[in-house]
Amino acid sequence: MKYVLVTGGVVSGLGKGVTASSIGVILKACGLRVTSIKIDPYLNTDAGTMSPFEHGEVFVLDDGGEVDLDLGNYERFLDIKLTRDNNITTGKIYQSVIDKERRGDYLGKTVQVVPHITDAIQDWIERVAMIPVDGKEGPADVCVIELGGTIGDIESMPFIEALGQFSYRVGPGNFCLIHVSLVPVLNVVGEQKTKPTQHSVRGLRGLGLTPNILACRSTKVLEENVKAKLAQFCHIPAENIVTLHDVPNIWHIPLLLRDQKAHEAILKELNLLGHLLCGYVDIATSGPTISASIFNLSICSVARKPALELWTARTKVCDMLHDPVRIAMVGKYTGLSDSYLSVLKTHQNSTPELKTKIRFFLLSFLCFPVAFEDKLNQNYPSQLNLYALLHASVACHRKLIVEWVAAGDLEDATAIEAPDVYKAAWDLLKGADGVLVPGGFGDRGVQGKILAAKYARENKVPFLGICLGMQIAVIEFARSVLGMCDTNSTEFDPETSHPCVVFMPEGSKTHMGATMRLGSRRTYFKVPDCKSAKLYGNASFVDERHRHRYEVNPDMVSQLENAGLSFVGRDETGRRMEIVELPSHPYFIGVQFHPEFKSRPGKPSAVFLGLIGAACGHLEAVLKYGHASKLLTKGLSNGKPMVKIHQNGNLKPSNGSLNGVYSNGNGVHY
Repeated sequence: MKYVLVTGGVVSGLGKGVTASSIGVILKACGLRVTSIKIDPYLNTDAGTMSPFEHGEVFVLDDGGEVDLDLGNYERFLDIKLTRDNNITTGKIYQSVIDKERRGDYLGKTVQVVPHITDAIQDWIERVAMIPVDGKEGPADVCVIELGGTIGDIESMPFIEALGQFSYRVGPGNFCLIHVSLVPVLNVVGEQKTKPTQHSVRGLRGLGLTPNILACRSTKVLEENVKAKLAQFCHIPAENIVTLHDVPNIWHIPLLLRDQKAHEAILKELNLLGHLLCGYVDIATSGPTISASIFNLSICSVARKPALELWTARTKVCDMLHDPVRIAMVGKYTGLSDSYLSVLKTHQNSTPELKTKIRFFLLSFLCFPVAFEDKLNQNYPSQLNLYALLHASVACHRKLIVEWVAAGDLEDATAIEAPDVYKAAWDLLKGADGVLVPGGFGDRGVQGKILAAKYARENKVPFLGICLGMQIAVIEFARSVLGMCDTNSTEFDPETSHPCVVFMPEGSKTHMGATMRLGSRRTYFKVPDCKSAKLYGNASFVDERHRHRYEVNPDMVSQLENAGLSFVGRDETGRRMEIVELPSHPYFIGVQFHPEFKSRPGKPSAVFLGLIGAACGHLEAVLKYGHASKLLTKGLSNGKPMVKIHQNGNLKPSNGSLNGVYSNGNGVHY
């Protein structure tokens, strides 16, 4: 096993996650199998109980692990499926060590940070690196490890010590350290300054780690004299110093690394240039004679020139999209970039004609052209939803324009308190080609979401509700169509006389961590010719990831269906509602699961694709071709090609703004 460690210096949020993912992409393009590990030095066991305002959106894995968003980057870039153990936290390490101590595994030893914590970290890395994540048998060839935080952070010290020891444990030729640092340009002098990076590398060396490759974040390409200065003072060959400058969208980052031959530098450090001979030697000794024979000899990997043709083509398509479609995303977190991001990526996968340009500044995604102050103001949408939208938009060749609508601004109270804000919010909603209500928790903005669902239903506007968004659609239907004016979710009104949405019986009301219905669950289609089944390629079932505590009340299902609503997808028991449709509507779908978690570049989520297709007026073409390979050759209209739609369908865009982040009033444009 070979290991690539990615660390960060100077400031946090430099884009280590995208850098680590992009390194994985080029290594995979070289013919190597790649896995990833993210180390988060915080004391939490996982990210499940963190507020999105505190740590950003939670990413959910197939096994139910609630992890850092960077693992979503790894899955999207590398098209792999990780496990909860691929996210290491201080809480997990200390918990495992304390559990061993309580069992008496240390035989009376004094348990200390060194060696017990550091050994536990190293053992964890070695164990998880051997887990296959690409659907093939046997371990990967390379494990890319990202160390969260910044060099010098006190909470990451045990991990740095462990990784220093680990580099000696695995031996020379099996460990490569890539340090991501900042080379700022001061506006006063307009000069690239190397001193912050020099100090960062010096601090890293002082902690026992020596970088092999330097990845420098800057607004523009490093000047040759700057690169020479860094090589001299950081003791790194100039050819091992690469620039990660501002680009139109983050799909350009692997191409940047390839063009600067970063893959050659990495492969050289890992002794992977050329063919790898895998096998073992059996030595038999009989008296004075020693004979050796080689068994199981094979070429396990071939380090070749990166094959990134498809990646390059998708990146160019993303840059050139211009035909627009507008999606209104209605939620309470629409002012925070890290709390609603999944949906935008799915749309990029759903329609190659919808290039989405979003107004959010995410250093973690190399979105630097937007003002740094905006990052501090936290005026951003959900990352996962944004990713999903982006994927769908690229798949349909559409330029996606996302209008962020704060749900509370649609409510009657706002009309009284701030009529201008109320009018602006409704203008955005009414000007959209489609409406998306993502998941969430709490009662703030719920009434506004209900009003948005009602508007979409009554005016035949394409609608997609995710998790809470699906529950909102059901509540609105029960109130407006069945006349149950007081119906509600017990999450918002525990005493409601008509509980349309209820707490799941297996849930816990006393413990918050890992007590929701989490991970991949199977949904069976009960109506074979429904839109959802067609979008999933006429499948009889679909596996999607979940994260919820409440569900549609099964005792009210028959009453709702008699009124015209159709619960087309259910779990294996038939009592848990997973997908709801309104057959009389052009496109009105709600899903209890989170399809954005499995969206991929070139593999958009089916229901996101349907939303974009309906918003563009191309739903029939999308339903006709489903996720069959015909989509590779058949077009939506006017000769516009579509890409293959996958059952389980992730990056970003540009034009003067990194990641193609654009702002136009309240609209986010890709």
